[in-house]
Amino acid sequence: MASVALGLGSNIGDRVARCRQALCELAGNGAIRIVRRSSWYETRPVGHAGQSDFANGAALLETTLAPVRLLETLKDVEMRMGRSVTWEKGPREIDLDLLLYDDLVLGRPGLDIPHPAMAQRAFVLVPLTEISPNLVHPVHGRTVSDLLDDLKPVDHLVRYLAAP
Repeated sequence: MASVALGLGSNIGDRVARCRQALCELAGNGAIRIVRRSSWYETRPVGHAGQSDFANGAALLETTLAPVRLLETLKDVEMRMGRSVTWEKGPREIDLDLLLYDDLVLGRPGLDIPHPAMAQRAFVLVPLTEISPNLVHPVHGRTVSDLLDDLKPVDHLVRYLAAP
């Protein structure tokens, strides 16, 4: 089984309910097991300020799916949940990001592992640090907790919203 870190987000409708629903959808897949999930955090949008704030969280998964197949599964869940195409970094019903897959470093069209911007994003690092502070970023060679410390303070960007 591979260990995976997943980022979740939504800024349309009942944001937390959508993120929780996505985890339920994934848990219904026999090849995926949810190991741990974070609290939910309200975060400011990146890139386009003229949209609603996001609910973001993270989850640790175990899976027998290969990275490309897992990504396809994530995209399928997004589609079934009504994700529409707006603009890059625009509003999203649900967003599922494959952050880490074991200690794999992979760069191919449509799939970069680790997620290329995760080390600079408080909305990723805050929930990930909550559930696995010693998780090591395979490119930077540092824990997610240390990467978050580099970004602090983040309370103007991220605030606690709801329990897991």
